Amino acid sequence: MVQNHKGIEITKVDQNEARDTYKISYIIHFLLGSGNLLPWNALITAIDYFGYLYPTKHVEKVFSVAYMTSSLLILVLMLSWSKWNQTMSLRLRLNIGFSMFVLCLMVTPIVDWINWDQNGTKVKSNATYCVVVVSVVICGLADGLIGGSLIGSAGKLPKQYMQAIFAGTASSGVLISILRIITKVSLPHTPQGLKTSAHFYFIISTTILIVCIICCNLLYKLPIMQQHYTHLVQDLLPCSSHKLRDVARTIKRPAFGIFAIYTVTLSIFPGFLAENLESSLLKDWYPIILITIYNVSDFVGKSLTAMYVVKSSGKATWGCVARVLFYPLFTACLHGPKWLKCEVSIVFLTTMLGLTNGYLTSVIMILVPKSVPSSEAEIAAIVLAVSLGLGLVAGSVLGWFWII
Repeated sequence: MVQNHKGIEITKVDQNEARDTYKISYIIHFLLGSGNLLPWNALITAIDYFGYLYPTKHVEKVFSVAYMTSSLLILVLMLSWSKWNQTMSLRLRLNIGFSMFVLCLMVTPIVDWINWDQNGTKVKSNATYCVVVVSVVICGLADGLIGGSLIGSAGKLPKQYMQAIFAGTASSGVLISILRIITKVSLPHTPQGLKTSAHFYFIISTTILIVCIICCNLLYKLPIMQQHYTHLVQDLLPCSSHKLRDVARTIKRPAFGIFAIYTVTLSIFPGFLAENLESSLLKDWYPIILITIYNVSDFVGKSLTAMYVVKSSGKATWGCVARVLFYPLFTACLHGPKWLKCEVSIVFLTTMLGLTNGYLTSVIMILVPKSVPSSEAEIAAIVLAVSLGLGLVAGSVLGWFWII
């Protein structure tokens, strides 16, 4: 490590530095990012399946609050417990988190196989609903553990790994949406068809998560990552409350920007897009198409930072705040003049919602950890992750106001 003219530590390029042959470490980070958000996308994309099982419940909104709150709880714990990164290694945390994901994703298929009679009729719906919600909470805990660990470690790695993680998170939404469309086209819209389709992408998701467990153990065997992790251990310092406050104060503006991004996004997606909009033309395909459009746009936005990153985190922060304009625009499409209530307006706004969410998130998560000393980069990244989690919870709660 050396210091630049501002006194901030930077990594000195070593001529003997190991290379990321075939971009394997980048691909693994991309896959781990995808696996981190895969269970959430699997749960919220099964709109009509859960809607059939629990017709009197606002499933998307309940799942959002349950998942995001439990995820935030773990992130806050990681930030406040100064010895968490010394008690459990990154490898152990990732293995525990992905294992929790695998177990929880299998809950819905197993409960259904037990609680459906031979005629395909659901039984004990209230009991099974509680079990499913509990599994969603546990998934949220795993998400916080994996997300905080991945983002924290990537904060001290070269910027392409942070970009890979967030592009990966967006790709999981695209994958699940494609699987959802395939199953909807190929299977009948009957109780048994809905059940089979939902179980199909729960099982596919579980398979991918098992691959993630293998990859997070393989990651440590790559020469380039061994070199990076050696530097991480050298820079590992206890996180005092004083140091935490200093870092949080330094990055308070971009942290607020991340909070604003996800407050706006989660108050609109997926609940508003899934429950509040109707189309006489597209019918029950409408929410599925809108969610797919959002996921693809989010992926494109996060992938764009591999080619160009805005140099100023301040400009990106203002862009985050400006996204509050989506509220009056979507409200106008819901309650405004007839010409605004068409599918074209909603599709355009959904596309812009995804693009801005993906690009601005990736820009801030890439730039901000590099703007502080290397020994504080992991703390800064986790502070941003907590801000993101707070935004998710705030957005999930605000999403209920569309009902009101």
